[in-house]
Amino acid sequence: MDIAIKKKLQAIACKVRMGVIEGTYNAKSGHPGGSLSISDLLTYLYFAKMHVDPKNPDMEDRDRLVLSKGHTAPALYSVLAQRGFFPEDELKSLRHIGAKLQGHPCINIEGVDMSSGSLGQGISVACGMALAGKLKEASYKIYTILGDGEIQEGQVWEASMFASHYKLDNLIAIVDNNGLQIDGKITDVMSPEPIPDKFKAFGWHVITMDAHDFDSIESAFNEAETIIGQPVAIIQKSVKGKGVSFMENQVGWHGKAPNKDEYDIAMAELKSQLQALEG
Repeated sequence: MDIAIKKKLQAIACKVRMGVIEGTYNAKSGHPGGSLSISDLLTYLYFAKMHVDPKNPDMEDRDRLVLSKGHTAPALYSVLAQRGFFPEDELKSLRHIGAKLQGHPCINIEGVDMSSGSLGQGISVACGMALAGKLKEASYKIYTILGDGEIQEGQVWEASMFASHYKLDNLIAIVDNNGLQIDGKITDVMSPEPIPDKFKAFGWHVITMDAHDFDSIESAFNEAETIIGQPVAIIQKSVKGKGVSFMENQVGWHGKAPNKDEYDIAMAELKSQLQALEG
């Protein structure tokens, strides 16, 4: 990847992380850990890969994204704001009564393609979207993001069997493998490992990538574009809480908002990172 493009994406991802902290701090609730671990992925998708238009969010030939791990909505909202779907100031109203940006994605929000949050259901809807696209001979792609704890749900594997059976090569599922879920390490709660082997067994083409390296991300999605006749599963190795030092790899930040002191520290760290990238 061109160095200038990479630095631009890194800077946008930093702003997305700042939006996550801004939103969860003002909400006094939410899920910052898993939102931070997918911020680079969402940045790449919305700024380098997906065919979308903030001025025409419902255009028929747009690529679709289903956030199956819907509790990480703060990251999705933040990247949509950065992309111009709605003003960044909206992030401060996260989870407020009567506000547009509620705790999980909702289709009344510009740029959101599915109301999600009940774990396991998003990938099933993504399969339906992908099959509809195949039947219509449409050119758009369906992307869906799952948590590694989420794939403990049986519905995920029913959907995986469906996707393989119908050869949904317009479907790309990304598993955010940060190793932590609300109750602890995924390997202690109910291990889904080996994740790549399971998707291969269900007939998917599997790719692994570093979730925080844009060269690795680009390579993975370029490979995904070449696959015909199979759905693609990208297993991204990520760090929960990435970008905020005291949140990284800490399970307690799965579903806890920062207080004022923590907010100040997190924002100072992210601003410093942004200045280094833009300096």
